[in-house]
Amino acid sequence: MSVSVIIPTYNRASTLARALDSVFAQTERPLEVIVIDDGSEDETKTLIERDYPEVIYLSQTNSGVSHARNSGIRQAKGEWLALLDSDDSWLPQKLQLQMASLRLSPQLRVCHTDEIWIRNGTRVNPMNKHAKQGGQIFKNCLPLCVISPSAALIHHTVFQEYGLFDTNLPACEDYDLWLRICANEAVDFVDKPLVVKYGGHQDQLSRKHWGMDRFRVYALQKLLDNHQLSDDDRCAAIEMLCKKCLILSQGAEKRGHQDRADYFMTIHSNYRQELSGCKTVDS
Repeated sequence: MSVSVIIPTYNRASTLARALDSVFAQTERPLEVIVIDDGSEDETKTLIERDYPEVIYLSQTNSGVSHARNSGIRQAKGEWLALLDSDDSWLPQKLQLQMASLRLSPQLRVCHTDEIWIRNGTRVNPMNKHAKQGGQIFKNCLPLCVISPSAALIHHTVFQEYGLFDTNLPACEDYDLWLRICANEAVDFVDKPLVVKYGGHQDQLSRKHWGMDRFRVYALQKLLDNHQLSDDDRCAAIEMLCKKCLILSQGAEKRGHQDRADYFMTIHSNYRQELSGCKTVDS
């Protein structure tokens, strides 16, 4: 089971070393480590060339995290692909325990782990809505992203079958990917916190974009329009889409953005009739 580690980065030389050190400290070493520099203007390139000569370094003009991850996926030679954000890190047994778990369930092609959250230097407890689990988790994926990219180990054929990250999304691109995958695939879960996620810094995408649910609405529309879902899963996806559109519309109206409010209400109206039919079936 060969593993390629894919690390996109942009102006994060200050945290990239921590991420790389955690990869090279793995008890089961990967086949290769690929860093995709998304147009950094800091010391990222110097850091790699000076301290990590074994790393495969790819550079591109600034195009976003999805472009960067996709470049790494296309470059990777491993059977399995492990994603790691450059501001996160792994505990030493992360890859070893995931690979051991997957050997016991060879029919599964995606594995993730639990995680530790550090915000502004302090450990915090995730809320119940962020709880991790394995199996058929499509409905759990609908409210928000429940698989951290840094925790994921994915067989290369998954990307061939379900596509890469959507480069039209500036955020929630992982939410979109997990919807596409988990609509059809069960996932493996190692119930140990093997990833450390660091939050609170200024360049997090959630700080750059208002209304993250608008990206989730886009992903849900795309899923409903382009993917064959079971009746039950389709009804659940429509219900979540309508709920998010209603909240976004009401929020926009309160802030005086009537065009935006009308836009989300139009989407809501387009799916409301089918949702009504879903409720009739459920009852």
